[in-house]
Amino acid sequence: MTDIPALQLAIAFIPVAITLAIFFKWSLGVGNALYAVARMLIQLLLIGYVLAYIFGAEDAGLIVLVLSVMLVASSWIALGAVQEQRKQLFFRVLLSITIGGGLTLVLITQWVLELQPWYLPRYMVPLAGMIFANAMTAVSLAAERLNAELAHKLQWQEARVIAFQAAMIPVINSLFAVGLVSLPGMMTGQILSGVSPMIAARYQIIVMCMIFSSAGISTAIFLALGRPSADKRAIV
Repeated sequence: MTDIPALQLAIAFIPVAITLAIFFKWSLGVGNALYAVARMLIQLLLIGYVLAYIFGAEDAGLIVLVLSVMLVASSWIALGAVQEQRKQLFFRVLLSITIGGGLTLVLITQWVLELQPWYLPRYMVPLAGMIFANAMTAVSLAAERLNAELAHKLQWQEARVIAFQAAMIPVINSLFAVGLVSLPGMMTGQILSGVSPMIAARYQIIVMCMIFSSAGISTAIFLALGRPSADKRAIV
């Protein structure tokens, strides 16, 4: 792929500056948006150096440590919508994402891609990131929706079904849109790097299967482990 000098990279921030100006003009809290952009820039630059080190090390123990950190972080972030129950639900979410996401990761990396060695960092880390991130988002949506439905006095079984459906809407929409409305990032990146579109399409099929299954299984486990509290207004 073509290298991108710093000066040319800076050009990408021109439309960002325009968007920030719109935030400022319309009094929409430009400070938060500016902080988000700055944090994105710093995080991606740092992760570039971190991944370069991880890929070069090729250490199984290091990869296990990275995956563990990703699981803990995704489980904690998933409960942002129900912060008052964060500590109470953390281990339930961690178990859900570990089982749902971990099962998907093992099947894809060991049986579909047949990685050699099994922990091949260049594949394992990015795929785990996609799997855990989508499971995190789905569980987060389910937790928020379940609490809302219980607060409206719905029965547990009905609230659980509604929560599962709400959590899966973004994933199902992405299945409908892929190839028609959008070319996902992984497929686009492979095509830009010179990979055959047919090979890129096969990898994207794997990714979409990962996203759908990790989100669905993790959310189902989280909801199956839950029970309503006595007042029916929270998960316990």
